Amino acid sequence: MNTSVIRWDPFAEFVGLNRALDRTFWGLGQDHVRQYNLTFPVDLSETEDQVTVKAMLPGVRPEDVEISVNDGILTVKGHARNEEKTEGENYYRQEIRYGAFSRSIPLPSRVNHEQADAEFKDGILTVTLPKAEEVRPKQIKIKASGEASNGHKTGEPVGASS
Repeated sequence: MNTSVIRWDPFAEFVGLNRALDRTFWGLGQDHVRQYNLTFPVDLSETEDQVTVKAMLPGVRPEDVEISVNDGILTVKGHARNEEKTEGENYYRQEIRYGAFSRSIPLPSRVNHEQADAEFKDGILTVTLPKAEEVRPKQIKIKASGEASNGHKTGEPVGASS
């Protein structure tokens, strides 16, 4: 006799209910829900001197995009427009998304947003944000004991040769 215990997850019941409601009202499964998720993929990277965010925005015009930085969060928002209007066309599947979009990306370091640069090429938005001076690594030169800051032994004339 198998007496295994299965833990009940009350929220798992809602997932099935959500799918059933989608099929009932929309005649679709989970694909329909993804269709209206108006977001876009991003790459976020950093070097010692800067933070770079690349966003994929195919079909969007640069003048339809707005970028802002506030409290360490980069926000990209805009509008994807549907320029084509064809009369009498019946869609069987429409996955290209149009409308407003917005995404807020927390930045890994403090940046100097006043010196930020943005470039839009081939549907890729690249935002380059220089790091704030206080978070950039600083090189500190080590002095050997008995040497002055100019590299000569203390008490030795600067022009003297060894």
